[in-house]
Amino acid sequence: MTFGDFFENLGLFYALLGAALAVLMAGAGSAIGVGIAGRAAAGVMTEDPSKFAKVLVMQLLPGTQGLYGLLIGFVTLSKIGIIGGTSVQVSSLQGLEILAACLPIAIVGLISAKAQGKTAAAGIGIVARRPEQFAKAMLFPAMVETYAILALLISFLAINGISL
Repeated sequence: MTFGDFFENLGLFYALLGAALAVLMAGAGSAIGVGIAGRAAAGVMTEDPSKFAKVLVMQLLPGTQGLYGLLIGFVTLSKIGIIGGTSVQVSSLQGLEILAACLPIAIVGLISAKAQGKTAAAGIGIVARRPEQFAKAMLFPAMVETYAILALLISFLAINGISL
């Protein structure tokens, strides 16, 4: 590959970077969040194994951001023809647009999954002491999820709005 070839494919590089960031950052946030909630769930399980199903549901909540990032990664790869189609020429400007469109779910996914893990851990604490309050305890991490869904929506709409 020559120096000129690199600049000729810079748009594709930017688009792939956007897809990678969406998957990596949202996935890392989910891994951290699920880990935080998992530690709390494990503590509850040592005291009362009958609460397994409830604490497992709470632990899984921060994992959704990773799925959202993966979805945006697939949408991006499909948009540029890497999967499910023929490759298209992506200009540098278009590549930067795609990169920018991937950033909402990348950044919000990372931050909200961590926050949701902490909130889910607190909800697991509620379930440990008052299992009948499970539905109310789920509301706290669900409120954090709202912002991940909004970021997913804006990334999806922005990527689909870019003309290639």
